[in-house]
Amino acid sequence: MFQSIIKGCVKLVQRYLPEPFVFAVLLTLVAAILAMPICHQTPIEVVEHWGGGVWGLLAFAMQMALVLVSGSALAAAPVVKKGISSLASLPKSPAGAIALVTAVSAICCWINWGFGLIVGVIFAKEIARKLNGVDYRLLIASAYSGFVVWHAGISGSIPLTMATPGDSLAKATNGVLTEPVPVSQTILDPHNLVIVALVIAAITIVNSLMHPKKDVVCVDPVLLEEEPIRVERPANPTPAERMEHSKVLGWIVSLLGISYLVIHLGFEGGSLDLNSVIMIFLFVGLLLHGTPLNYVRAFTKAASGAAGIILQFPFYAGIMGIITGVGASGICFGTVISDACISISTPQTYPLLTFLCAAVLNMFVPSGGGHWAIQAPIMFAAGADLGVDPGLTGTAIAWGDAWTNLIQPFWAIPALAIAKLNAKDIMGFCLIDLFVSGLIICGGLLVWAM
Repeated sequence: MFQSIIKGCVKLVQRYLPEPFVFAVLLTLVAAILAMPICHQTPIEVVEHWGGGVWGLLAFAMQMALVLVSGSALAAAPVVKKGISSLASLPKSPAGAIALVTAVSAICCWINWGFGLIVGVIFAKEIARKLNGVDYRLLIASAYSGFVVWHAGISGSIPLTMATPGDSLAKATNGVLTEPVPVSQTILDPHNLVIVALVIAAITIVNSLMHPKKDVVCVDPVLLEEEPIRVERPANPTPAERMEHSKVLGWIVSLLGISYLVIHLGFEGGSLDLNSVIMIFLFVGLLLHGTPLNYVRAFTKAASGAAGIILQFPFYAGIMGIITGVGASGICFGTVISDACISISTPQTYPLLTFLCAAVLNMFVPSGGGHWAIQAPIMFAAGADLGVDPGLTGTAIAWGDAWTNLIQPFWAIPALAIAKLNAKDIMGFCLIDLFVSGLIICGGLLVWAM
């Protein structure tokens, strides 16, 4: 029965889910068409909102591209490849491999989403090289499924924004939050930790049970082939070649970057944010590759996988412009969705409905910053009127922002680039994880609100 449901979901997604870029184009059209009657906006206003938002994610797109490329280059370093290879030798059965990949990815994503997203899929790809008979699609889907906990983890943008003091917090929430909300009331709240633990345990078990008994789709060996990237120093190098192959030069630059990170994170109280993760990948990668030329070769090879990010992020930024744009009517699409949630809420159901509202918005605006801009002014005010703890309101938004990532190809782009798969190859399995994790999150938020 369970395998029949899985096959049905896989076939459904294979048949109807288009290529991620086409999916982004369709979402653009849906958002534009709905904004006109719902927000009483003219076609010209919608086009202006879309065009004005297209470049709104340029900095974030560059960050995502660097996470993908620098993380892949780090993983290609000989010592890292050896370590991953050793760990990938642990599972002896397909189900065990799926469970291990899921757990490792989820824990790493809870620590830092950029780190977990890259490490999970690289680890999964290495297992595929070593273990025969494991379904490659499910293996990569399992690596991506751990991403569902990242907004409830210590790199979650919404909880961290709530914990940051400053006038911007009061401004973003229309004066509702005048003091920071500590992470002890969001990320590290016992209720949230229990939800995280249950979700990780559930998807680990479910993913291992999803492995097909027959018709296993194993990876094409061509997908796992890697060209050598190391360049040997010439017998009689020129001065330029000596610099290119200089380990000392690579070490000096690497130690400079690592020293900054130690000072920033260890002594100045900086957070392990996305920029810090990129710097770790960059400078540790350079250090482990040994020479500047070897690192350039590894980086160049990894850069080809960033094409999807470069192409699609402007379109999602345009969708965000439509959702957040306010025309002459004074109505914002995102506000309409949030108001609909508030109108049917009680103190007990408010966190659950906030979660579902955020989950719907995430399909159009897959960005924590975008969610914060849309929902913070509305949801915290309504929550305060209902007597709902702001930590619970913020955590509900964060979970909604993460949950539908399981079926939103936006965040899967880096993972799919590394795995050399299409979104339709993994989203059928992720759909099962969506239902399972959704039940746990909904139940957990209801219990928390009691």
